[in-house]
Amino acid sequence: MNTRRQFLISAPLGVLGVMAACKDGVPESSGGDSVASSGVAPAVGAAMATAAAPTSVANIPADASTLNWIPQHTDLVYTFGGALPKQHIKSGTRIVTWTEDCFDGAVKTAADLPSRKMAAGHDNPQTGPFYVDGAEPGDTVAIHILKLEPARSYAVSSFSPGFGALVGNDQTAMLGPDFPETTWRYDVDAKRTAARTTSADGKYSWSVPLAPFLGCIGVAPAGGEVRTTIVPGNFGGNMDCPEVRAGNTVYLGVNVPGALLSFGDGHYAMGEGEIMGAAIEGAMNVEVYVELIRKSATPIPRVENADEIIFVGSGRPLEDAARVAFKAMIGWVRAQSGMSVMDAYQFVAQNAKAPIIQLVDPEYTVMVKIEKSRVPGAHTS
Repeated sequence: MNTRRQFLISAPLGVLGVMAACKDGVPESSGGDSVASSGVAPAVGAAMATAAAPTSVANIPADASTLNWIPQHTDLVYTFGGALPKQHIKSGTRIVTWTEDCFDGAVKTAADLPSRKMAAGHDNPQTGPFYVDGAEPGDTVAIHILKLEPARSYAVSSFSPGFGALVGNDQTAMLGPDFPETTWRYDVDAKRTAARTTSADGKYSWSVPLAPFLGCIGVAPAGGEVRTTIVPGNFGGNMDCPEVRAGNTVYLGVNVPGALLSFGDGHYAMGEGEIMGAAIEGAMNVEVYVELIRKSATPIPRVENADEIIFVGSGRPLEDAARVAFKAMIGWVRAQSGMSVMDAYQFVAQNAKAPIIQLVDPEYTVMVKIEKSRVPGAHTS
């Protein structure tokens, strides 16, 4: 299996177990950027200027317990479910940690092709799982994202044959030849505001403003199922949602005791749709605060800040992903306002925004968002 797409097609979506990491040692980058075994992740500077962070709904005690943990490479996992917990935490714990890039740290230059550098099945390595003490099915974990910072001075994007929105694959058959596997290296500028790359012939260059978020965040699926880290679903997973960013809170329904929360796949920036199959991918310094909400179910992933409510739907075809998120939004509006289903349907129809997140993975993802202040009679916090 030489491409991400071949792995995507062949990887079991319900097998028990997890693939081992491909090498020992701590995460490492080219040019001397590394993560020390002492557990201190390198920061790229406090001057990073991105879009203003939303106002958080988090209320974090000054004396909240903190877990500082930088995983070794052998600690990383490549599935949601099926992996033993690496850390136990209590509700109300701040986690300060680090995540590897989606290429398992193996792709560092434009000359590096993922099919030649990566072990099959090592896409989107996850930091975790974290066992949340006391979490049971029917509960919800709230992950308040406090800080996301690029951990390296470079990032990588790529195209793999058969993987992307505008090429043929096993489900969308086309006669035309495929494009060649290609890698782009992006260098982060000194002020940490943008990443810059060049065309293959060196004649053109462009920059993209940084807007860091986590492409993957999820819990173990229900029923003992194990899913690869390429797949999104109602457990979270590889949603590639740009709203999984600092200032926002992600709510995920618990399916197994302990929830088994993990996250990774840091994106320094990404265009809507992720049409080529990869964002501007890089290692990330991560700080989150995790709370357990007992006896409160969350059927699909929800993202929230003080001003907006967002639901993320996954499915194929694309319109079914949108339907999942729209239905959840209509239910939330009804619960907050007391509207009838038809009035809530009309309200959402005229007020919602629904960007396509990605349309390349085994399940597509769409988010539906609404400004809380627009909901008549809403009793939002």
